[in-house]
Amino acid sequence: MWLSKNWAYGLLAIAVVLAILGVTTSNFVFKSGTAGMGIIIILGFLFGRKGNNKNLWMLVGAFVCSIIGDWFLSRMNGDVSLFVKGIALFFLAHVGYLVYALLNGKMHWKATAIVLIGFLAFFFLVLYPKITDTALMAASLIYLLISCFSLGASMGMAVDQTEKWSYVVGIGLILFSDTIIAFKEFVGYHTFDFLITPTYYLAHICITYSVIKRFEAAAIQTPNVTQ
Repeated sequence: MWLSKNWAYGLLAIAVVLAILGVTTSNFVFKSGTAGMGIIIILGFLFGRKGNNKNLWMLVGAFVCSIIGDWFLSRMNGDVSLFVKGIALFFLAHVGYLVYALLNGKMHWKATAIVLIGFLAFFFLVLYPKITDTALMAASLIYLLISCFSLGASMGMAVDQTEKWSYVVGIGLILFSDTIIAFKEFVGYHTFDFLITPTYYLAHICITYSVIKRFEAAAIQTPNVTQ
């Protein structure tokens, strides 16, 4: 009975274990575990529950792109082209996060403007002087923009508050992790490198938890939904 009602939480607990293993080892299976487990949980809801849940495919695509992007970055070893490919995949992931949020609400323009001003200042004052490769500079700027819009859209979601803020925290953690990566790769500042992977994995867990809360809220509103 517990499994029939809480299977998603059981899989989410496995995701937490995989996150810990991903931080403590170099095994790519573990490093892709939180996104992979998120995909499994979302697919479970997509095929196991009735209703108009097609927008969840945006998150499935986002997690798939994240895994592939991680694969590129884990093999770059100073190769700028692989870094750019990784950024491109993470850009597509943010498109998925952005579209999903907009399909469940609208853009929060005030929050978006505040985030944009802060990160554009960070880009032009801190990163721009350090980046000499034009393609890398353009890719980094475009990625920064989509990240900010993704966070702004998450803040405008018109859903259950726990579902919404879990999603906001998830997107915010991705942005936080990416900011530390920018300091590491472009500025050579390594003090907070240890936070890159934990916050990134926690972001996936938060986003997946948001999806679980979405279906919990739907079940409460529709008591006859099969548990």
